[in-house]
Amino acid sequence: MRVLGLDPGTHTTGYGAVERTGSRLRHLDNGLIVAKRAAPLEERLLHIADRLDAIMAELNPAVVAIEDIFFSKNAQSALILGHARGVALLAAARHGVAVISYSPALVKKTVSGSGRAEKGQIQQMVRVLLGLPEVPAEDAADALALAITHCHHDHTPAVKAALG
Repeated sequence: MRVLGLDPGTHTTGYGAVERTGSRLRHLDNGLIVAKRAAPLEERLLHIADRLDAIMAELNPAVVAIEDIFFSKNAQSALILGHARGVALLAAARHGVAVISYSPALVKKTVSGSGRAEKGQIQQMVRVLLGLPEVPAEDAADALALAITHCHHDHTPAVKAALG
């Protein structure tokens, strides 16, 4: 099974693809989609959408794993982040790919053993779990952690029901 993890943002969107065969995980790709900070929001979202379309066409994932919506102290920031998440959901729908959401605490617990792990710990554990030669960029590591989480939880009743 091929899983694409996405960590959407309006300036930087992380992506990470993992393939699971039996109990083995294999890193396929990861990276960052970087939009120009000075560009209007709609242009950044279009850039993200175009890159996600290309990535999904190339990697052909069976599932997209994305972080649950979270509530922020800053409503404006949460709303803008929601736009980027919406673009990611749209890209998955365009490619006919199911989307499963995971809470940040579950992702951290799955990858590091602690639901309160720091970003650096997640980056290091992703490197170790996938046998990467170097630590991935923060947003790419988060995306890979989402893909790993799906690989570990896709057999649960809740996830099976969500996948239909």
